[in-house]
Amino acid sequence: MAVMDNVGRPGQVLRKQQVYTGPIFNLLKETIQTPDGLTVERDLIDHGDAVTILALTADDQVVLGSEYRVGRNAETISLPAGLINPGEAPLTAAVRELQEEAGYVAHDSQVMTTISSSEGFTNETVSLILTHIDPSERVERHFDADEYVNTQLVPLAKVIELLRTGQLHSAQAVCALTWYLTFIR
Repeated sequence: MAVMDNVGRPGQVLRKQQVYTGPIFNLLKETIQTPDGLTVERDLIDHGDAVTILALTADDQVVLGSEYRVGRNAETISLPAGLINPGEAPLTAAVRELQEEAGYVAHDSQVMTTISSSEGFTNETVSLILTHIDPSERVERHFDADEYVNTQLVPLAKVIELLRTGQLHSAQAVCALTWYLTFIR
């Protein structure tokens, strides 16, 4: 049997206990029989799916934001992103999030790919969206009560430099930019 023959086979969840319920994620303790017959105990962060948006202008500027992030306890640089609402398609969520966070109207949006945040402990997936904007076409931003995002247009060459020098380290942003530069550009 080839190594990749097992890909996609699910485990069987034998026991599941919710130990925390929060506004963005829940924490579960699970006992699972893996596809190869092991019985394991795992903690799972049950997290809603999300989108990350690579928004480009016709002259190769990228919408970048900076926002306080608790995981780094600092203001960090990222692409616009947000959670997908229940029943919402990823492209719909991307259009909404780009307007809410950055005040831009998305055009010609497409899903580049979908990634896993960290398969070892969360079921979150992130759809990486490519869209185009006209900088003169602005709408009012609508932040959540506990967020504020500073956004600006940055030349793609500068964004690549931020990526190369480690100043842009959001995994979703790194993946979106790398996917775009490798497979689309």
